[in-house]
Amino acid sequence: MKTLKSLLVVFVSSLCLGVYAQSSLEEITANPEKSGGVYLAYPTEFTPQTKTPKGYKPFYISHYGRHGSRYLISNEDYTRSLNLFKEAHEQQALTALGEDVYKRLEQVFAEAEGHGGDLSPLGVRQHRGIAERMYNNFPDVFKNDANISARSTVVLRCTMSMVAFCDRLKELNPTLHIAYEASPKYMSYLNYQTPEANKFTDSRNGPWVEQFRKFQESMIHPDRLISTLFADNDFVLKKVNPATVMHDLYQITVGMQNIETKVSFYDLWQPQELFDLWQIGNFSFYVGTANHADSHGIVAANAKHLLQNIVDSADKAITTGNEAATLRFGHDGNVINLCALMQIENFGVAISDPRELYKVWANYKVTPMAANVQLVFFRNDKNPDDILVKVLHCEKEAHIPVATDIFPYYKWSDVRAYFQGILDK
Repeated sequence: MKTLKSLLVVFVSSLCLGVYAQSSLEEITANPEKSGGVYLAYPTEFTPQTKTPKGYKPFYISHYGRHGSRYLISNEDYTRSLNLFKEAHEQQALTALGEDVYKRLEQVFAEAEGHGGDLSPLGVRQHRGIAERMYNNFPDVFKNDANISARSTVVLRCTMSMVAFCDRLKELNPTLHIAYEASPKYMSYLNYQTPEANKFTDSRNGPWVEQFRKFQESMIHPDRLISTLFADNDFVLKKVNPATVMHDLYQITVGMQNIETKVSFYDLWQPQELFDLWQIGNFSFYVGTANHADSHGIVAANAKHLLQNIVDSADKAITTGNEAATLRFGHDGNVINLCALMQIENFGVAISDPRELYKVWANYKVTPMAANVQLVFFRNDKNPDDILVKVLHCEKEAHIPVATDIFPYYKWSDVRAYFQGILDK
């Protein structure tokens, strides 16, 4: 039976690789918003939870979630484009399409000004929705005056995500006891990078930098886009850095799905351009936060402190019964680290060639806005030591390389031993 279970794990991993190879370009062509990678707004299609095995009830949830949808990181991410188009407008250097883009940029900035890096209203709604579904899917966890721990990184958008999430839980059950915390004290596991990982991921001196530079150069072809927006070649020569303009407009384009202003820029792009620009960002996030083959696991290992906290918190909740949920709020890179370390759905795949990465790994699958990992624990009514756990990634039942014949449920003793093996490496 153990051999059969192990073969099943290998088969599922192989199937995941095949799906990637077939789908990334097609998915982005069909849904250009996925070209935003980590800017993809949280998916809103959910499948029903698998029925809980007879005799078991959920009693504890361990969670790590990325902040919800946000504005671009800084005001300058909007003003670089807006100011350039304003100057071109004043010098009559824009095409008709360029003039229209200028008007759109003004509309966008009317909302985005001063909000660089902030959680957007959509981000609030996302976390309220995740909390409500968690509450409704596992009501036994949130009975009566249950105790909940909620901690976020010290970055405001993460703290605001925590507040949105937990406020919704309190609305659903006002008797819940929720301890809210955002403190440097917890950064050692909520958002941690080792010196060894930082040396590898250094964007100037990392061992992958020159290969990436050549790859990035091969993916950027801005001339067609620039020619559709600017009518004055002299203005382009003196004022326009085509690659920078292309990148900045791409960021604004894919970021629009996360804010309230209903303006689109997808008409500016050809599908291959979006796919190529996505590939650049996809590799950048992969090498910086996942499991690039040349990193030999040291980047994914950034999540070891988080995984240790998950194990320790679960042990405490199982032993004492004093905590119904441990909620943690952080960033995209932390979710990627954790998924790679835990080997959720083959997200820890190791590869080095940026040209092959799209076939096996996609950042929009791993960490859209508000991405989350949940471990839901179930106890046998007749045997308190008999505990099952299932892993949810973005609220979907997920595989990890642990043998089971009752997927999506795993024996906690097996999962804990698997986690301990990771931590002991």
